[in-house]
Amino acid sequence: MSDMTPDLPVIRLKPKANAQAIRRGAPWVFDNELVMDRRSKALAPGSIARLEDAERNALGVVAVNPNSRITARMLDRDPEARIDSGWFRVKVDKALSLRERLYDLPFYRLIHAEADGLPGVIVDRFGDTLVVQPNAAWADVLLAPLIQALADATGARTILKNSGGRGRALEGLDDADAVLMGVAPDAPVPVTMNGAIYMADLTGGQKTGLFFDQRENHAFAARLARGAQVLDVFSHVGGFGLAALVGGAQSCLCADGSAPALALAVEGARRMGAAERLDTVKGDAFAVMETLAEQPARFDLVVCDPPAFAPNKPALEKGLRAYERVARLAAPLVAEDGYLVLCSCSHAADLSSFTGACLRGIGRAGRRAQLIHSGFSGPDHPLLPQLAESGYLKALFFRL
Repeated sequence: MSDMTPDLPVIRLKPKANAQAIRRGAPWVFDNELVMDRRSKALAPGSIARLEDAERNALGVVAVNPNSRITARMLDRDPEARIDSGWFRVKVDKALSLRERLYDLPFYRLIHAEADGLPGVIVDRFGDTLVVQPNAAWADVLLAPLIQALADATGARTILKNSGGRGRALEGLDDADAVLMGVAPDAPVPVTMNGAIYMADLTGGQKTGLFFDQRENHAFAARLARGAQVLDVFSHVGGFGLAALVGGAQSCLCADGSAPALALAVEGARRMGAAERLDTVKGDAFAVMETLAEQPARFDLVVCDPPAFAPNKPALEKGLRAYERVARLAAPLVAEDGYLVLCSCSHAADLSSFTGACLRGIGRAGRRAQLIHSGFSGPDHPLLPQLAESGYLKALFFRL
């Protein structure tokens, strides 16, 4: 793909828009903040433009999608920047240098969207295979130089495109997955993390195949698991459960609605030599917890890591009720002086709201709790301070 021409179209902020917030690092410009005249509305989704304030002072180079509520995404504060192959390589190298300092093994979130200067772009690394989620129109348009930069920087042999992200629908993009380079793996890929072995289905699993964001929280839970009987609800491929087995758990029961995900958890435990300590149950998580409550056995460590119940602000109230219900059903399953871990990946539910919902649920279950630790996403998921949405993950560790 040829480099972008420096002769860029211009889009302009309305007089009342907060240009200072953009100068201080805000990465998004919404449709109601821009002068959307006929020329601006005619820009093709994914176009590169120069952003100016109402006084025609240049603010930087942005990616534009007139069909999205987030109409402009900041790419570079330099208004003369060329969004070309060299620009992509600088961004990827910068992101890679952080991960290589943090991790001995090549399993991590390599690109975390706005926080790594590539808005809407997610890249997870599984050794010599990369899974890319281009969740913004500009990344779809400029996919070729992005992929080349990723391949050159990492030496990856296979690059897969995952189009399942919610963001693509909001951007008006398709949901077609693709093999962008190399050959797609024909079997799940083993990933070593915190000493556990996880099986990542890169072509048929959830999101990119594995959730790297819980790595630090898995490790903390493992410290609580020595000699424990563990219940991992919404377990997916055994995220917390396999970490607990590495931490010396006596046994672990993984509960999830997906039979393929549970099969991957079993295979991970087998490869770790811990298959005899892992049991699974397939079913609706709420129903599973209600059934377990009718049995006498209690667990020393219970972890609930559900999907995003509040993916946006309109869903917040309903989502908080769902988190409260999780806590109410999970708390009775915890033995006295045992531990309860409750997680949320909903950016609309901030830490205070989520904590309140959890405490209400624990209280309604007749239990009292100490909050011993609050966990967040790992450092391969850096936060952009000016973008609250990048701080989506919360994990609360209670002793009951």
